[in-house]
Amino acid sequence: MMNRDNPVWLITGCSTGFGRELAKLVLERGWRAVVTARDPSKVKDIADAHGDRALVLPLDVTNRKQIDDVVTQARQRFGRIDALVNNAGYGYLAAIEEGEDDEVRAMFETNVFGLVDMTKAVLPIMREQHSGLIVNVSSIGGITSFAATGYYHATKYAVEGLSESLATEVKPLGIDVLLVEPGPFRTNWAGPSIKQSATVIDDYAATAGERRKQTEARSGKQAGDPVRAAQAIIDAALSEKPSLRLLLGKMALELARKKLDFMAGDFDAWEATTVGADFPT
Repeated sequence: MMNRDNPVWLITGCSTGFGRELAKLVLERGWRAVVTARDPSKVKDIADAHGDRALVLPLDVTNRKQIDDVVTQARQRFGRIDALVNNAGYGYLAAIEEGEDDEVRAMFETNVFGLVDMTKAVLPIMREQHSGLIVNVSSIGGITSFAATGYYHATKYAVEGLSESLATEVKPLGIDVLLVEPGPFRTNWAGPSIKQSATVIDDYAATAGERRKQTEARSGKQAGDPVRAAQAIIDAALSEKPSLRLLLGKMALELARKKLDFMAGDFDAWEATTVGADFPT
């Protein structure tokens, strides 16, 4: 469980969106925060009014040396790390066949391996403390999938699986894991932060191509409020009985329930065939 007495938060990807709003709320509560971004000049304004309670550092989560430097400096300044928020990440639009190897692998390096490396760097401190919270920002796209975002879904499904195993492993050590699964929010995800394949295949115009258009058209008009999302993460962090998952936004809840129903339908329809695959008893 997270220490409640003036906790120290280490947040990745604070230049925009959830990371930025969460860093602001953490500092406004009087807590301490390590505020990171690839370009630290973009987060300096968050920290300016908070003196020694805010530590601004450059961090690209694909850079192992920067990860080590951030964790070392966080511990030197504050003596502990109570909450790690793995927020850094981005999306990529492409039909599966359109996906470009270098771009896909780069997204996995940030969304999956960067998250893993950050977590592994912080866990020794949390184990020593016998307390901590690891917040992994997934997505409703870690539960259900659509055309044009298959590779992004693959990164978030990976985060979901890793987080479930991690939660089982660290719970006895006093450490909790929180999977945050936002639906559409007014962040830069669908705008400046999104990447797209240059390859476009006409046969996918009605599926992946249409979804590309819809994603761009919705940018800035999503129902989700990043400030309320950040507050929801804090509320979950302070819970006496934290859950593993926190869906954010009405659409996320609706899509998650629809996925559960879809899966149950398949399970029930093929139950006899499924059970029949075992050796006879």
